[in-house]
Amino acid sequence: MQRPFSDREGRNGMLEARELWKHYRKRTILAGVSLKTAPGRCIGIAGGNGCGKTTLLSILAGVRRPDRGKILLDGEEALGNRRLFERRVAYVPQENPLIPELSARDNYRLWFRGDAAAMKEDLARGVGRALGLDAFLDTPAGRLSGGEKKRLSIAAALSGRAPVLILDEPGAALDLAAKEEILLYLKKYLKAGGSVILTSHEMAELAICTELYVLREGTLHPAPAGLSAGELIRQF
Repeated sequence: MQRPFSDREGRNGMLEARELWKHYRKRTILAGVSLKTAPGRCIGIAGGNGCGKTTLLSILAGVRRPDRGKILLDGEEALGNRRLFERRVAYVPQENPLIPELSARDNYRLWFRGDAAAMKEDLARGVGRALGLDAFLDTPAGRLSGGEKKRLSIAAALSGRAPVLILDEPGAALDLAAKEEILLYLKKYLKAGGSVILTSHEMAELAICTELYVLREGTLHPAPAGLSAGELIRQF
Protein backbone atom coordinates (compact mmCIF):
# COMPACT_ATOMS: atom_id res chain seq x y z
CA MET A 1 0.00 0.00 0.00
CA GLN A 2 1.24 3.48 -0.87
CA ARG A 3 1.85 6.00 1.90
CA PRO A 4 -1.44 7.77 2.76
CA PHE A 5 0.25 11.12 2.24
CA SER A 6 3.23 12.73 0.58
CA ASP A 7 6.27 13.87 2.55
CA ARG A 8 6.76 16.60 -0.05
CA GLU A 9 3.53 18.18 1.18
CA GLY A 10 4.97 18.44 4.69
CA ARG A 11 2.28 16.27 6.27
CA ASN A 12 3.65 13.89 8.87
CA GLY A 13 0.59 12.77 10.78
CA MET A 14 1.29 14.77 13.93
CA LEU A 15 -1.88 15.87 15.72
CA GLU A 16 -1.48 17.39 19.17
CA ALA A 17 -4.36 18.39 21.45
CA ARG A 18 -3.60 20.61 24.42
CA GLU A 19 -5.94 21.13 27.38
CA LEU A 20 -9.26 20.65 25.59
CA TRP A 21 -12.33 21.67 27.61
CA LYS A 22 -15.97 21.25 26.65
CA HIS A 23 -19.16 21.91 28.62
CA TYR A 24 -22.81 21.24 27.86
CA ARG A 25 -25.05 23.34 30.05
CA LYS A 26 -23.71 22.68 33.56
CA ARG A 27 -21.99 19.41 32.69
CA THR A 28 -18.25 19.21 32.03
CA ILE A 29 -17.66 16.76 29.16
CA LEU A 30 -13.92 17.31 28.66
CA ALA A 31 -11.72 18.66 31.44
CA GLY A 32 -8.31 19.47 30.03
CA VAL A 33 -7.76 16.55 27.61
CA SER A 34 -4.33 16.39 25.99
CA LEU A 35 -2.91 13.82 23.56
CA LYS A 36 -0.42 13.55 20.72
CA THR A 37 -0.24 11.24 17.72
CA ALA A 38 2.78 10.13 15.70
CA PRO A 39 3.21 8.41 12.31
CA GLY A 40 2.55 4.68 12.57
CA ARG A 41 0.96 4.99 16.01
CA CYS A 42 -2.62 4.26 17.05
CA ILE A 43 -4.34 5.87 20.03
CA GLY A 44 -7.32 3.97 21.40
CA ILE A 45 -9.92 5.59 23.64
CA ALA A 46 -12.34 3.49 25.67
CA GLY A 47 -14.98 4.49 28.19
CA GLY A 48 -18.58 4.10 29.22
CA ASN A 49 -21.52 5.26 27.13
CA GLY A 50 -21.99 9.01 27.36
CA CYS A 51 -18.51 9.69 28.72
CA GLY A 52 -17.64 12.09 25.88
CA LYS A 53 -15.72 9.92 23.41
CA THR A 54 -17.71 11.07 20.37
CA THR A 55 -17.48 14.70 21.48
CA LEU A 56 -13.70 14.39 21.81
CA LEU A 57 -13.26 12.80 18.38
CA SER A 58 -15.48 15.36 16.67
CA ILE A 59 -13.35 18.14 18.20
CA LEU A 60 -10.11 16.45 17.13
CA ALA A 61 -11.54 16.20 13.61
CA GLY A 62 -12.49 19.88 13.51
CA VAL A 63 -16.24 19.21 13.36
CA ARG A 64 -16.88 20.86 16.75
CA ARG A 65 -14.93 23.48 18.64
CA PRO A 66 -13.80 23.14 22.25
CA ASP A 67 -14.65 25.82 24.77
CA ARG A 68 -10.91 26.28 25.17
CA GLY A 69 -7.69 24.51 24.31
CA LYS A 70 -5.50 24.08 21.22
CA ILE A 71 -5.17 21.59 18.37
CA LEU A 72 -1.95 21.56 16.36
CA LEU A 73 -1.50 19.73 13.06
CA ASP A 74 2.18 19.23 12.29
CA GLY A 75 2.83 22.17 14.64
CA GLU A 76 0.33 24.50 12.95
CA GLU A 77 -2.67 25.87 14.89
CA ALA A 78 -5.75 24.19 13.43
CA LEU A 79 -8.76 25.54 15.32
CA GLY A 80 -10.67 27.89 13.04
CA ASN A 81 -8.85 26.58 9.96
CA ARG A 82 -11.33 24.19 8.35
CA ARG A 83 -9.22 23.68 5.23
CA LEU A 84 -6.27 22.53 7.33
CA PHE A 85 -8.43 19.87 8.99
CA GLU A 86 -9.78 18.78 5.60
CA ARG A 87 -6.27 18.31 4.19
CA ARG A 88 -4.73 16.53 7.15
CA VAL A 89 -7.50 14.70 9.02
CA ALA A 90 -9.92 12.04 7.77
CA TYR A 91 -12.92 11.51 10.06
CA VAL A 92 -15.30 8.52 9.98
CA PRO A 93 -18.18 8.99 12.45
CA GLN A 94 -20.39 6.16 13.66
CA GLU A 95 -23.21 7.22 11.35
CA ASN A 96 -22.14 7.18 7.71
CA PRO A 97 -23.15 10.11 5.46
CA LEU A 98 -24.09 7.93 2.47
CA ILE A 99 -27.21 8.67 0.39
CA PRO A 100 -29.05 5.33 0.09
CA GLU A 101 -30.67 6.04 -3.30
CA LEU A 102 -27.32 6.68 -4.98
CA SER A 103 -24.90 3.95 -6.07
CA ALA A 104 -21.70 3.41 -4.16
CA ARG A 105 -19.87 4.95 -7.13
CA ASP A 106 -22.00 8.11 -7.04
CA ASN A 107 -21.64 8.40 -3.29
CA TYR A 108 -17.89 8.07 -3.67
CA ARG A 109 -17.91 10.71 -6.41
CA LEU A 110 -19.96 13.02 -4.16
CA TRP A 111 -17.53 12.79 -1.22
CA PHE A 112 -14.28 12.30 -3.16
CA ARG A 113 -11.68 15.04 -2.69
CA GLY A 114 -10.35 15.35 -6.20
CA ASP A 115 -11.31 15.29 -9.88
CA ALA A 116 -12.54 12.38 -12.01
CA ALA A 117 -9.01 11.38 -13.03
CA ALA A 118 -7.85 11.26 -9.40
CA MET A 119 -10.88 9.15 -8.46
CA LYS A 120 -10.17 6.71 -11.29
CA GLU A 121 -6.56 6.43 -10.13
CA ASP A 122 -7.67 5.89 -6.53
CA LEU A 123 -10.02 3.07 -7.52
CA ALA A 124 -7.24 1.47 -9.58
CA ARG A 125 -4.29 1.83 -7.20
CA GLY A 126 -5.17 3.84 -4.08
CA VAL A 127 -7.35 3.59 -1.00
CA GLY A 128 -10.43 2.62 -3.01
CA ARG A 129 -8.52 -0.32 -4.43
CA ALA A 130 -7.12 -1.32 -1.03
CA LEU A 131 -10.64 -1.37 0.45
CA GLY A 132 -12.12 -3.33 -2.47
CA LEU A 133 -14.72 -0.79 -3.59
CA ASP A 134 -14.75 -2.19 -7.14
CA ALA A 135 -16.77 -5.18 -5.91
CA PHE A 136 -19.86 -3.07 -5.17
CA LEU A 137 -19.50 0.28 -6.97
CA ASP A 138 -22.74 -0.12 -8.94
CA THR A 139 -24.83 -1.22 -5.96
CA PRO A 140 -27.21 1.34 -4.37
CA ALA A 141 -25.77 2.42 -1.03
CA GLY A 142 -28.99 1.43 0.70
CA ARG A 143 -28.38 -2.19 -0.30
CA LEU A 144 -24.78 -2.38 0.86
CA SER A 145 -23.86 -4.46 3.88
CA GLY A 146 -22.64 -2.71 7.02
CA GLY A 147 -19.07 -3.62 6.21
CA GLU A 148 -19.31 -2.31 2.64
CA LYS A 149 -20.77 0.98 3.88
CA LYS A 150 -17.95 1.35 6.38
CA ARG A 151 -15.30 0.60 3.74
CA LEU A 152 -16.87 3.15 1.40
CA SER A 153 -17.01 5.77 4.17
CA ILE A 154 -13.35 5.21 5.08
CA ALA A 155 -12.25 5.39 1.45
CA ALA A 156 -14.20 8.63 0.92
CA ALA A 157 -12.74 10.16 4.09
CA LEU A 158 -9.21 9.19 3.03
CA SER A 159 -9.56 10.32 -0.58
CA GLY A 160 -7.52 13.41 0.28
CA ARG A 161 -4.72 11.09 1.49
CA ALA A 162 -4.88 12.53 5.00
CA PRO A 163 -2.10 11.44 7.36
CA VAL A 164 -4.43 11.26 10.40
CA LEU A 165 -7.44 8.93 10.48
CA ILE A 166 -10.06 9.35 13.24
CA LEU A 167 -12.70 6.64 13.63
CA ASP A 168 -15.63 6.51 16.04
CA GLU A 169 -16.48 2.84 16.79
CA PRO A 170 -15.27 1.49 13.41
CA GLY A 171 -16.59 -2.03 14.04
CA ALA A 172 -19.96 -1.10 15.52
CA ALA A 173 -22.84 -3.22 14.15
CA LEU A 174 -20.54 -5.10 11.73
CA ASP A 175 -20.26 -8.86 11.40
CA LEU A 176 -17.00 -10.65 12.21
CA ALA A 177 -15.82 -10.78 8.59
CA ALA A 178 -16.39 -7.04 8.09
CA LYS A 179 -14.63 -6.20 11.36
CA GLU A 180 -11.63 -8.23 10.24
CA GLU A 181 -11.52 -6.41 6.89
CA ILE A 182 -11.51 -3.01 8.62
CA LEU A 183 -8.81 -4.14 11.06
CA LEU A 184 -6.64 -5.42 8.22
CA TYR A 185 -6.88 -2.08 6.45
CA LEU A 186 -6.07 -0.12 9.61
CA LYS A 187 -2.93 -2.19 10.13
CA LYS A 188 -1.85 -1.43 6.54
CA TYR A 189 -2.58 2.26 7.02
CA LEU A 190 -0.44 2.37 10.16
CA LYS A 191 2.35 0.42 8.49
CA ALA A 192 2.30 2.93 5.62
CA GLY A 193 2.99 5.74 8.08
CA GLY A 194 -0.47 7.07 8.90
CA SER A 195 -1.60 7.77 12.45
CA VAL A 196 -4.95 6.66 13.90
CA ILE A 197 -7.19 7.73 16.76
CA LEU A 198 -10.18 5.50 17.45
CA THR A 199 -12.84 4.85 20.04
CA SER A 200 -14.06 1.31 20.51
CA HIS A 201 -15.64 -1.27 22.77
CA GLU A 202 -14.04 -4.05 20.70
CA MET A 203 -11.01 -5.69 22.27
CA ALA A 204 -9.64 -6.72 18.84
CA GLU A 205 -9.66 -3.08 17.71
CA LEU A 206 -8.12 -1.84 20.94
CA ALA A 207 -5.43 -4.53 20.60
CA ILE A 208 -3.89 -2.79 17.56
CA CYS A 209 -3.49 0.44 19.54
CA THR A 210 0.00 1.45 20.60
CA GLU A 211 -1.49 3.66 23.33
CA LEU A 212 -4.75 3.04 25.19
CA TYR A 213 -6.67 5.47 27.37
CA VAL A 214 -9.90 5.44 29.34
CA LEU A 215 -11.96 8.63 29.17
CA ARG A 216 -13.43 9.09 32.63
CA GLU A 217 -14.85 12.20 34.28
CA GLY A 218 -13.63 14.31 31.39
CA THR A 219 -9.98 13.28 31.48
CA LEU A 220 -7.84 10.61 29.82
CA HIS A 221 -6.31 7.92 32.00
CA PRO A 222 -3.60 5.61 30.57
CA ALA A 223 -4.66 1.96 30.57
CA PRO A 224 -2.05 -0.79 31.02
CA ALA A 225 -1.43 -3.13 28.10
CA GLY A 226 -2.87 -6.63 28.19
CA LEU A 227 -6.04 -5.91 30.15
CA SER A 228 -8.96 -8.29 29.78
CA ALA A 229 -12.36 -6.87 28.79
CA GLY A 230 -13.56 -7.12 32.36
CA GLU A 231 -10.47 -5.38 33.73
CA LEU A 232 -10.79 -2.58 31.19
CA ILE A 233 -14.49 -2.06 31.97
CA ARG A 234 -13.71 -1.73 35.68
CA GLN A 235 -11.64 1.34 34.79
CA PHE A 236 -14.61 3.13 33.20
